[in-house]
Amino acid sequence: MTDKHHIVRAFDRELEAVQAKIVRMGGLVEAAISEAMTALTDRDPELARKVRENDRLIDELEEEIEHDTAQIIALWSPTASDLRTVLAVMRIAGNLERVGDYAKNIAKRSEVLSEMARLESAVGSLNRMAREVEGMLKDSLDAYIQHDAELAETVRSRDSDVDQMYNAIFRELLTHMMEDPRNITGAMHLHFVAKNIERMGDHVTSIAEQVIYLVTGERPEEERKKRDRTSFVQSPES
Repeated sequence: MTDKHHIVRAFDRELEAVQAKIVRMGGLVEAAISEAMTALTDRDPELARKVRENDRLIDELEEEIEHDTAQIIALWSPTASDLRTVLAVMRIAGNLERVGDYAKNIAKRSEVLSEMARLESAVGSLNRMAREVEGMLKDSLDAYIQHDAELAETVRSRDSDVDQMYNAIFRELLTHMMEDPRNITGAMHLHFVAKNIERMGDHVTSIAEQVIYLVTGERPEEERKKRDRTSFVQSPES
């Protein structure tokens, strides 16, 4: 009985340790989004470089989590809810790593954009979109920590808001390009920033879906409906 008790406690400690790494990784990713957007807004190349360099820390944590979860499965053969937790941790780490990559990409774009004419209204729209994704990420991590499927579901529902913001920014950038061809290069870079933020929203939503699976043991029933309509957008003069 004592041996069994020690085994359970050892397993719990390893599981808690890997979950703590997820929380730390999430904090780094939140900071990366915020700092990448600040670098873009303030035209701060030093901050942009910091975001790019710190992405290495996110990648390293993802690798550690992947190793740790593989070890837990191999050593402990967890079943039922414990296995769901291990699998959710692994998948959440993968999604966080991708969000970090998109933040790094934004930082790279910000260095190029710092040498171009500003499109103030578009940058403001991008910041609003990024803040929405940051809020979704914070709530999805809170839902994970608290095992709150309802909170995770609200994150999932907000992905359509991000898609609509992306559609609006796409139209706004098209207008800038039509009004003045000198805006084309800068607007194209800003479009890639917008697409990176939209993809961040997709990965954050995937985290929320992992939380729902972790808590309920079931995948969300309804498939998410994407509201990215840019493939169907006509130019402003059409």
